[in-house]
Amino acid sequence: MNQDYIKPDEWSILEEGFDVDRVKSSESLFSIGNGVMGQRANFEEQYSGPSFQGSYIGGVYYPDKTKVGWWKNGYPEYFAKVLNAPNWIGINLFVNDEALDLFACKEVKDFRRELNMKEGFHRRSFVAVLPNDIEISVIATRFLSIVEDELGAIDFQVEVLNSDAELRFEPYLDGGITNTDANWEERFWETLEVKSEADKGFILSKTLKTEFHVGSFMQSEILVDGAKKDLDFKESKAEDKLTFSYSVNAEKGQKISLRKYAGYVSDMNHERDQLVAAAKDVLKTAVASGFENLLQQQKEAWAKIWEMADITISGDVKAQQGIRFNIFQLNQTYLGKDERLNIGPKGFTGEKYGGSTYWDTEAYCIPFYMATKDQKVARNLLTYRYNQLGKAIENAKKLGFKNGAALYPMVTMNGEESHNEWEITFEEIHRNGAMVYAIYNYVRFTGDFEYIPEKGLEVMIAIARFWHQRANLSSEKNKYVILGVTGPNEYENNVNNNWYTNYIAKWCLEYTMEMIDKVKHGYEEDYERIMGHTKLTDSELISWKEVSEAMYFPYSEEEGVFLQQDGFLDKEIKPVSKLDKSQRPINQKWSWDRILRSCYIKQADVLQGFYFFEDHFSTKELEKHFDYYEPITVHESSLSPCVHSIQAAVLGRMEQAYEFYLRTSRLDLDDYNNEVEQGCHITSMAGTWMSIVEGFGGMRVKEDQLEFSPRIPGQWEAYSFKVNFRDQTLKVTVSMDQTRFLLEGDSAIKIKVNGETIEVSPNQEISV
Repeated sequence: MNQDYIKPDEWSILEEGFDVDRVKSSESLFSIGNGVMGQRANFEEQYSGPSFQGSYIGGVYYPDKTKVGWWKNGYPEYFAKVLNAPNWIGINLFVNDEALDLFACKEVKDFRRELNMKEGFHRRSFVAVLPNDIEISVIATRFLSIVEDELGAIDFQVEVLNSDAELRFEPYLDGGITNTDANWEERFWETLEVKSEADKGFILSKTLKTEFHVGSFMQSEILVDGAKKDLDFKESKAEDKLTFSYSVNAEKGQKISLRKYAGYVSDMNHERDQLVAAAKDVLKTAVASGFENLLQQQKEAWAKIWEMADITISGDVKAQQGIRFNIFQLNQTYLGKDERLNIGPKGFTGEKYGGSTYWDTEAYCIPFYMATKDQKVARNLLTYRYNQLGKAIENAKKLGFKNGAALYPMVTMNGEESHNEWEITFEEIHRNGAMVYAIYNYVRFTGDFEYIPEKGLEVMIAIARFWHQRANLSSEKNKYVILGVTGPNEYENNVNNNWYTNYIAKWCLEYTMEMIDKVKHGYEEDYERIMGHTKLTDSELISWKEVSEAMYFPYSEEEGVFLQQDGFLDKEIKPVSKLDKSQRPINQKWSWDRILRSCYIKQADVLQGFYFFEDHFSTKELEKHFDYYEPITVHESSLSPCVHSIQAAVLGRMEQAYEFYLRTSRLDLDDYNNEVEQGCHITSMAGTWMSIVEGFGGMRVKEDQLEFSPRIPGQWEAYSFKVNFRDQTLKVTVSMDQTRFLLEGDSAIKIKVNGETIEVSPNQEISV
């Protein structure tokens, strides 16, 4: 770990003491969101120290022109940037004309920051001695409503501790913002209008190029010792900024609060000429409800989420805090209400990576959303890709593929590829396999086979066509090979025959052929429609079968393992344990050339295949490959520890599984990769959930039935989780001596536990 300042707590993320070197990290960790928009934990008041300002709106992006040293044919024209949106949280405070700025204060005492995950709000409190020697206490509480999802609310309370003083609150909207990661240092927004009506303020903006229209809005009220006060205020307008100024003569010990209601409306949900009217409606609801009622609604809404999604751990506070942080951030990022949205790798906590979705969604996130929400939420994630199939076919066509072959983008906002590293954009094609695997995984878990004839099969056919064309026959090997790829291990680029890529390509071809046959004999109308649309021929299917049956897989007879790629044994195989700690993480210490020549693996690669296709291999084969590859894995991808935790648990190596669990669950809280200030690793948080449910709980779905092989780390007394399996909720509680099952549903279900079939009746707990 690289930091250890977050205080252990079961339901909150806590920081005590003000440290300027921690500000940017905490801005990430204490971020808030509601599935529609999000906000880094920047201070409301001005701050002159190092900070990473960030406020984001789901689905709103900018196509930042690609910046590379050497343009290669086929490069995407832009890198999709998650936009830093107009600042709505700003509340500058002046005390006898002295600005509150924690970086400039004489002293900051009793600083405490809390992200209350149970109830969904962020609170910061401190005592500050200003340069003019006035001492004040501040308690600032804010949240983004998951009930009114265009609304944010702030209660900024100030108490002067050592004298009477004039307080001047200046709530503002600022449209003159920039992105930290802009390629060309250009602005992404154009301010169209700055306007006010009475105590309501509005900034109308549009993004350049993409022309998303957004209305930022605010309205404030002043309270003195809890009672509302109608005060005159001054207004200041600039080209990109609107500020209201409220002055209050505060007596020593009086509590003065400014409550600010603010947020965004956009043309994704409203007509452009109705944005101000829509904002007024949001503000009317907010002011009528009041801060306390809105906060109570927030608490109740989060209680419903936790009722299904919570995982409890007894006897290990840090482990408990870790899993709840992961579950909380996943729900802050995506709630499944809008099929146009997806789960970005940083969510609403930062700008790195850009794009709204990677293959992470299909490989890691869908299981979490399938099991903790209505299956429609996971279906929406699949529909997102179905709706972008046309773009995926265009992406493949740009690279020379034909006949409706599809290559889904590595990074996207609208279906177009928007990642500008050649070794990823052109070569990390295994992502295509994750699209098909997600459909398979969804159908296996939900039993909703109708998705395949309705939408899924068209996606699968297009991807199968890609794999068929991407493989070529090696006359030397008399096998089909896939050349020039990057596997999940991004510390290897432009390799031949990455085992995982070849394996998932073969599987995609076989699974698609199997589903074509099933649809043909059970969904005749859909079959005719799909065949008419895709113009799939019998000769194509024969060619697919030929490729799948003769796919090449690199293998070492001497080591008895599948090789990550051709030539892997040409490397010096040296375990990570032999690396000097000063050289870690290698992606921040070594040149890229040195990394590529090393044996070190960023994340599960061959083992990713063993995770996806566990039933294809024996436990003995898993053990052999785990023992070979894990010791040379540096786990410098957020997606790495969870897979290894699951597999260590399968192998009965509970201490190792527990260590990997802690790493995945506290990856950001303890900043294992020394980069949390850039944002949290949202998509890997779903892998944390899997490490408990699939790893320790041993949950699998086989033959339309849940199976469990429960295990428990020695550090825990017990743990529990719930899964929504085909519209019935099963609660699983594991302790050292038994596992208990409680079914919340209408009819009994049969499950397997450690290979034995048992029946669980509704509302009757059964112990094993």
